[in-house]
Amino acid sequence: MNQQSWHNKISNTNQLGGIETSVLNNGAGRGTRIAWINTGSGLRFKVVIDRAMDIADAFYNQHSLAWLSHSGISTAQPLSDKGIDWLRTFGGGLVVTCGLSHVGGPEKDEFGERGIHGQISNTPAEIVSIIQPDPLSGNMEMSISGIIRESQALGNRLELRRTISSTLGKSIIRIQDEVINRGNTDAPHMLLYHCNFGWPLIDEGTKIKWNGKWKPRDGNPNKLFKEGNDFHTCPAPLDDHSGAGEEVAFIDIETDESGVCSCGLENPKIGLSLNLRFLKKQLPCLTNWLHYGKGEYVVGLEPGTNPPIGQSRARRQNELILLTPGESRKYDLEIEVLTNKEGY
Repeated sequence: MNQQSWHNKISNTNQLGGIETSVLNNGAGRGTRIAWINTGSGLRFKVVIDRAMDIADAFYNQHSLAWLSHSGISTAQPLSDKGIDWLRTFGGGLVVTCGLSHVGGPEKDEFGERGIHGQISNTPAEIVSIIQPDPLSGNMEMSISGIIRESQALGNRLELRRTISSTLGKSIIRIQDEVINRGNTDAPHMLLYHCNFGWPLIDEGTKIKWNGKWKPRDGNPNKLFKEGNDFHTCPAPLDDHSGAGEEVAFIDIETDESGVCSCGLENPKIGLSLNLRFLKKQLPCLTNWLHYGKGEYVVGLEPGTNPPIGQSRARRQNELILLTPGESRKYDLEIEVLTNKEGY
């Protein structure tokens, strides 16, 4: 953003962008705190403070980037961690956090009972700071930070400290997370960023971009994820994906020389692409979810500490992370939107 173009021409820097907080007052999400972040570059997105600071709606100029479920935003249901209850409050959105101790389907074992994808996305955040950009002084950065706790008395106490930031004039979202074991015993830890993309970014001919070895999820129908099929190109909506129809692949994604993984989407019809970047040493597993149902048309790209196989299986395979008391892990995810003018 060129300062010379707006210097001495604005009275309020909100004309350029910034963070605006509010509370939803209607429908299933009534009473839910949100924050709209406008980067001033054409990218704007909604942080749902009361849903683990997940990101729901996201737009670049007139184009929606995220898939939103029929239910949309609903109030947090912290006690919904049983069976498939998670789906009742799954509003879709650009980023839904799964974990912090379980990622995968419902399960029950000697360590307890767990519902789909854990509790954290049904947990409100305690906001600790909002930093607005101050372009008049040369500060173009903006951020919102909060603490989300997954804990119970006499049990595990995991804490997620999250900062979402952007730069005025740039079409980039940065998520910086730290998960800390605040308890006095070892705590299981799994984390997955359920990134959900929808129309018009997802459309016939949109390219799904990732490189690496892959395998279909166990029990998958494998009509799309099979050798010789172009599963990197989105088709029209499919009858096979009505209801719970889907296909899933687990990817051992390649990195660049710095250990950074990149994946994303490219739609030449609207001149947009979207890139996700993350460190493989932090998030070694990528899941590609395809659900091309009529009226539920979505592609998921999901970096995680584990594929969504569940805590029980991860423990049996000796792949479950156990955080010792006081131990923490940090995670960084960056989402960037590019136009054909920028040479994606």
